Amino acid sequence: MINPLKQAYSSLFLSRRFFIGIGVLVLLFTLSFILPWLFLPAKVIFFLFCLIPIAEIVFLFTGKGISAERTLINKFSNGDENPIRLSLHSQFAFPCRIEVYDELPPEWQVRNFYKSLTLKPGDTQTILYTYRPTRRGAYSFGHIQVLASMGPGLVQRKIQGGSPQEIVVYPSYLSMLKYEYLAISNTLIDSGIKKIRRIGQHSEFEKIKDYVPGDDFRTINWKATARRGKLMANLFQDERSQQVYCIIDKGRVMNQPFENMTLLDHAINASLVLANIAIKKYDKAGLITFDEEQVQMLPASRKSGHMLRFQEMLYRQSTRFLESDYERLFLKLKHQVTQRSLLILFTNFDTVSSMQRRLPYIKAMAKNHLLLVVFFENTETLELIHKKARNTHDVYRKMVAEKVRYEKEQIVAELRKNGILSLLSSPADLTLNTINRYLELKARGMI
Repeated sequence: MINPLKQAYSSLFLSRRFFIGIGVLVLLFTLSFILPWLFLPAKVIFFLFCLIPIAEIVFLFTGKGISAERTLINKFSNGDENPIRLSLHSQFAFPCRIEVYDELPPEWQVRNFYKSLTLKPGDTQTILYTYRPTRRGAYSFGHIQVLASMGPGLVQRKIQGGSPQEIVVYPSYLSMLKYEYLAISNTLIDSGIKKIRRIGQHSEFEKIKDYVPGDDFRTINWKATARRGKLMANLFQDERSQQVYCIIDKGRVMNQPFENMTLLDHAINASLVLANIAIKKYDKAGLITFDEEQVQMLPASRKSGHMLRFQEMLYRQSTRFLESDYERLFLKLKHQVTQRSLLILFTNFDTVSSMQRRLPYIKAMAKNHLLLVVFFENTETLELIHKKARNTHDVYRKMVAEKVRYEKEQIVAELRKNGILSLLSSPADLTLNTINRYLELKARGMI
């Protein structure tokens, strides 16, 4: 999205050098009472100090000055670095120094954005920088403030252009596009992104391809290898049209922050990427979100435009501060999802007791579907565990961290004992680990 910033108005701005010069003059005149010979040089400097700003004002306020425009992409990707481009064009007849201040949305709390550069007459330069938003929503950019100066730079011409423009921050579609490319080009293994072995055979032959490390040696086509003079392997396509539902808990357990993003936003980003990968792998992707009051559902599909609806639904989600109703979720699944599906439940458990309160409903969901429970590892406790204790306080903190870590391991063991698949992941690796587990389950023929 391009928003040209037409010159709105100009104003005079006294620079820091001007006030430093005033201070030097005051010091010289003060010292002249002690050293009378300083009085004449002080008067000459004062005379020049009065003429120079007047000359700068005449030159700076003659002509159109500086024109600028801001270029933004159509929508920002949450949790990713998004490019912002500022183009500046000098319409002065002399070289000038400029300071650029971009008014970013106040919610971002960025108050130190500053760039400086020198422009020749008629010169155009571009400032390219990035910003990583951590919350979804609509945000407003303000003006571009430009301070132009010349020569000694005692005064500056302040130019403010344009009107505010809005940008919308959506779930991480840049990560979605990244993994989509890897899935289409079949480089999820070759690039080292998928860190699992392929187990078993797929049911339907698709094509013969070059053998790469990591392929099952049983898929080697020896006849094609003999003809081509290099190892060739059979590629089998996955079973198609299975339903994959991403289920996101919006309760208070998902409001914990990690790298300035809530666990809910990490789950939303991972769900968007996973749904897109599932569709590219010929499965149907659906979405369910729930809290203490309602269960929202987007039925599984792989029709054209489905990912846009998926993204729009994720964009509207927000964290609730009460405990989510798992019974309501179970009843919704029982009546609306009748075909056996892969359910990937994004939630969080801090204690075994919190998991056991929801376990009856989790077990009920696992009876009719393949359920994968994804919850989060507390990376701060891991840092405390590996940090060397230097005093009694550190020992106490390490003991608490060990207890939290042990609770997480107990939760995994309890879920496994009840025949429920689980994935304990750090928020930073959530997308990668979830994709790996989905592809593993698909390779095993479990869905």
